Amino acid sequence: MKKKIIRNIEWSILICTILLLAIGMVALFSATQNTEYEELKRQIMWLIISIPVMIVIICIDYELIAKVSPFFYAIFLILLVAVLFTEKVNGAASWFDFGAFSIQPSEFAKIFVIITFSLAITKIQKKGRNEISRPTRLLAVLLIIAVPVVLIIKQPDYGTALAFLMATVLILFIAGIKKRYIFTCIIVVIIAVPLLYFFVLPEHAKTRIDIFLNPNLDPRGSGYNIIQSKLAVGSGQLLGMGILKGNQTQLGFLYPKTTDFIFSVIGEEMGFVATATIVISYVVLITKAIYVAKTAKDDLGSYIAMGIAGIFLFHMLENIGMTIGLLPITGIPLPFVSYGGSSLLTNLILIALLLNISGRRQKTIFGQLGTVHNWDKLDNLGQG
Repeated sequence: MKKKIIRNIEWSILICTILLLAIGMVALFSATQNTEYEELKRQIMWLIISIPVMIVIICIDYELIAKVSPFFYAIFLILLVAVLFTEKVNGAASWFDFGAFSIQPSEFAKIFVIITFSLAITKIQKKGRNEISRPTRLLAVLLIIAVPVVLIIKQPDYGTALAFLMATVLILFIAGIKKRYIFTCIIVVIIAVPLLYFFVLPEHAKTRIDIFLNPNLDPRGSGYNIIQSKLAVGSGQLLGMGILKGNQTQLGFLYPKTTDFIFSVIGEEMGFVATATIVISYVVLITKAIYVAKTAKDDLGSYIAMGIAGIFLFHMLENIGMTIGLLPITGIPLPFVSYGGSSLLTNLILIALLLNISGRRQKTIFGQLGTVHNWDKLDNLGQG
């Protein structure tokens, strides 16, 4: 059985992950030389911790993991409440500080929220494929997402909250939710965005949007980071200025250069070749995650894999988009590349789940649509 799992695993996902980790480590080496490589050492420590955790996750059938996920979901809801009473760091109460390291519960919550949400949908659909489109059923499963999202917004951490929403939309889409709900949500978003901007968002969030639209409104204040980031990416040209030789990176103009703006460090010192490699690696990883969802042995595996694809897709688009001025700055890290122990461990667990699901699929049904009804629509969107 183990040989069959190993044979079926989508190894290209792991290869892309290793490539991203390698580029990230090189960038952290350059970005942390002035601090005696403290963050690099911690990142390596978290990577070492993550490897045995990944192996364990791959070996345990994801159906068993799904059965215990509601218990961990409840634990992380408690932690998301508790973290609101901690001291704020950079304006957000998102971390439990244990001295030498800190833990961000919203990162780990991604794992169990996605699994619990997927499990709830599959249980509802056992009574009928269209049961998920019944308003009462739909509202019930959406509460699984809504509660942690509201708590994360309270921190505040809008970027992570949006990542949850991206995963939710993709899972519901392949679950066969009726089109009227999709159109209704689009209309609600169109109406809600200006209302949120004028009446709900705090001033710092409004400022980020204003600066995104015009960084020169405050070039020495709120617009400073994005201006420096774009200068760094642009100055790298094709091959970059060289490791340890980036002006913006080494002279301290990029901040925070190990997390939010690590892509800018790579663009400046390694150039277009490295940044293009990162983008291509993410595209392959996300495409393969969707393929794993399409070929999973059951709906549960499909929904979990699609939710993971949504998390990675949002993080890639938002982080790279904000560093080159295409999207507002939200403090979203770049998976496997940015510094962050909680983020690294969480993302590697998500990769392990993808490998787990891919290893337990049946190769005899490759290319078939399985039991998920909306793959035809997804394929048509891709062709369009």
